[in-house]
Formats: sequence, C-alpha cells, structure tokens
Amino acid sequence: MVDTILVPIELPDPEPLSPVLVDDLSSLEVVLLGHYGLPEQTPASSARDQFGADAQATLDEVAERFAEAGAAVRTRLVFGKDRAAAIQEVAAEEDCVAELDPAPTDGIERILVPLPDVAEVDRLPTFIRILCEDSTGQITLFHVVEGEERREQGEAVVTETREQLIADGFDPDEVDTRVVEGEEHDEEILRVAAEYDAVVMYEAESRLGDRLFGTLPDRIANQTGDPVIVVNRDY
Repeated sequence: MVDTILVPIELPDPEPLSPVLVDDLSSLEVVLLGHYGLPEQTPASSARDQFGADAQATLDEVAERFAEAGAAVRTRLVFGKDRAAAIQEVAAEEDCVAELDPAPTDGIERILVPLPDVAEVDRLPTFIRILCEDSTGQITLFHVVEGEERREQGEAVVTETREQLIADGFDPDEVDTRVVEGEEHDEEILRVAAEYDAVVMYEAESRLGDRLFGTLPDRIANQTGDPVIVVNRDY
C-alpha cells in the first residue's frame, strides 16, 4: 500500500515548491491542498464563485509538477479562514498518514528526527528514507529528556531506534544519536533543528500555546526555513 502525504499550499500566490521535495515525494500518493485564505467577513461561496477557476488552475499547475515526477496526485481546493482546520479535515478525509510543511531547499544533507519516548517506530523510517536523497550525509535521532524521565531511558530510545533503522537497511555510518536534558522540550528541538536541513517527526502533542504561537512543526518550519514532514503517530 502506497502512503499518502498531504502537501498544503497557500493561494492565490503559492510559494514555489522545491524540485528536491517534488522528486523526493514522487513515490507517494500526494494530496495537494490549495487553501485560499479569506477575510473574516467574506463568505466562502462568494469567494469560490469569484476566484475558484483561477485558484484551481494554479493548483493544477503545481499538481502537474508532481505528476511529471511520477507521483499519483489529486487536488483539493478549500476557501476558508482557518488553515489548520482545513488541513486537519482534508487529511482525515483523504486518509493521509503524513503532512509536508514545505520550504525552499536545494539539497538535504542533514536530517533531524526528534523522537518521542518510545523506541518502536514503524511509520517514521519510511519518511526518513523519502528525504534521504543522494546528498544526505547524516540522520540524527534526537530525544529530549524531561520531567521524571531518566537519561538512560532517553539513550535507550535513540539507540533502539537506530538499531531498527540499520536493520531496515540504513547505513550505520549515516545514523547518529543525540540526547539532551531540558525542561523546555519544544525550545530544545527548535534550537537543534536550526543546525539541520530538514526535519522528520511524529505529530506533536497539542499544547496550550499552539493557537497563539503555532504548532511545533509550524514553528520549526517558520524559524529554520527548512522543510518538515509530520508523520501521524502509529504508537
């Protein structure tokens, strides 16, 4: 079964998608979501009547790039005020198992993989491999020890996951581990992510500040300018 990834873009003037990301995602089924943001007082039906044809044409142009790279791609066009809600709704309707938060990139040499406090990860390796193009030199499995968790537990998480990746065919020389201790879990990930070219991570737990500051993946993409793949939890 081919995994399906959601790729949201903002209309009417989407940021260009990196050819690297288009090529890397070509082995997947791609759901390309065009979200057309609306002012508070604008009805979605009126906006669709006025801008729908042009918006769909723009969306189709982006979709054609994925099709030319060999991806099975379908499009969804949403007019609305809440981008996060649109993404969540379409991802559920289309059975997407991951979401790309895109960003411009000419190549991906270092990938950061923040890990939760579990070592058995079945879905994550698939999406790590997708970003492991020829230029990728290092994959870092990263864990933040916080609360009552002991450092030994964090070390076990990254070590066991590394062994799992190697058993799955990853080059041992390209997979390293990193564990830090800190009370500010998200801030530690943000700090380390700045050193890398892309991030692959499981969906983060909802936090009180998400509506005000954005989700952790969004903050990583915004602060680092790097692409982030967010994978649905399978643990």
